[in-house]
Amino acid sequence: MRQATTGHTLYSIGYATKPIDTFLAQLEKYGINAVADVRSVPFSKAFHDYHQDALASTLKQHGIHYVYLGQELGPRSKEDQHYDASGQVQFDRLAESSLYQQGVERLLHGIEKGLCIALMCAEKDPADCHRSLLVGFDLKRRLGLDVAHITHDGELEWQPQMEQRMADVHGLAGDLFATPEQQAELGCRAQSKQKAYRRP
Repeated sequence: MRQATTGHTLYSIGYATKPIDTFLAQLEKYGINAVADVRSVPFSKAFHDYHQDALASTLKQHGIHYVYLGQELGPRSKEDQHYDASGQVQFDRLAESSLYQQGVERLLHGIEKGLCIALMCAEKDPADCHRSLLVGFDLKRRLGLDVAHITHDGELEWQPQMEQRMADVHGLAGDLFATPEQQAELGCRAQSKQKAYRRP
């Protein structure tokens, strides 16, 4: 896998309970001109503006590119080896898959072309979503890519801030035998254990 282009930021955004006008305004605020939809299922029962076709059309009207990468970078898998014995998907296994790495290559190609990209999924809090627990976690470590999550109120939470929040939430920040980096990683893994998809 190639190295990330330095000096660029990959954004993420969730849409749950967010009016489409607010969503668009937040994209504009950060100069985002491409949205990568990383939902495994690109539809919403509650928020019809975010159905794949409707969303792609709205974004196009506002000069924003839309690409669906839910197969490559989504939180589920069709492969049994990506699940543990309990049926829960394992993000570290997904991150090693060729399909996931193809998705990362497409992101990097877009960044190199000068696109300002936001990963999009449903969850309001990035800490509840694979866009931070899988993609942000992996790209920060593997490629050193700067990842910034647009919060529900339109502010930014950078990936390291989110990881520190998870270390705090899971009671790991006071571990005298772990470095801050280890605390952050353990916090994300604990959060993934709670939030990752589990087969019915």
